[in-house]
Amino acid sequence: MRFLRKYAFVVLVPLAVLLLSSFHLGAWGQTPSTIQRQVVEYSQGGQLLEGYLAFDSAQTGPRPGVMVVHEWKGINDYTRRRADQLAEMGYIAFAADIYGKGIRPQTNDEAREQATLYRSNRPLLRDRANAGLNLLRNHPLSDNNRLAAIGYCFGGTTVLELARSGADLEGAVSFHGNLDTPNPQDAEQIQAKVLVLHGADDPLVPDTQVAAFQKEMRDAQVDWQLIAYGGAVHSFTNPDAGNDPSQGSAYNAEADRRSWEHMKQFFAEVFPD
Repeated sequence: MRFLRKYAFVVLVPLAVLLLSSFHLGAWGQTPSTIQRQVVEYSQGGQLLEGYLAFDSAQTGPRPGVMVVHEWKGINDYTRRRADQLAEMGYIAFAADIYGKGIRPQTNDEAREQATLYRSNRPLLRDRANAGLNLLRNHPLSDNNRLAAIGYCFGGTTVLELARSGADLEGAVSFHGNLDTPNPQDAEQIQAKVLVLHGADDPLVPDTQVAAFQKEMRDAQVDWQLIAYGGAVHSFTNPDAGNDPSQGSAYNAEADRRSWEHMKQFFAEVFPD
């Protein structure tokens, strides 16, 4: 198994595991009663973190694990619902906490401050992501040879940095994430297959950034795909983003549906059994 030993210092045993009550599921409908949800405390670099775990208790034995990385406002109902969806599909899903327990920005300015802190410190961003991945890897229900990571917006950036760190992953999926990196040569360390699901009209990810990412992937000979959805801007998978594309961020139901299907097809390839 390909494993990043330099992250072995991360404490993987949760400090506390608490059952989480049901939350409003919005347009996605009801989650099956067999889906178990847990709040999980863990740590990295002395910072207490609080993630969210979901799995189907009706299923027995280890199953592939998928880590989910949140948008710029941290773990919220949207993040948890995505983890639930993955659990419904038969995966064990863990929503990793990049910011820290209790750090849940409420305004765009607060979110920008937190996201900038980690975007400007890619080693710390990678360490936080690897801490979540290692927790998932060591869970008794995880098939730790079959792990993937997905992320949304800020989380998409995080997942790509996780892959660039050389993390032991089968697949990495970015939904409307930024594609830039200060160290494009690190793409040579990527072990995962990479799928980027991108809004073709996203003003926050300009064509120059897309072109630089494509060159980065080609130069490193990564197994990668990029799918761009016409008419979609930033945050196209999140209904809370509104419906006005002129604002730069907006929900796009068709791009949301198509991107989830493309992710499922990708997982069918990286998890063939």
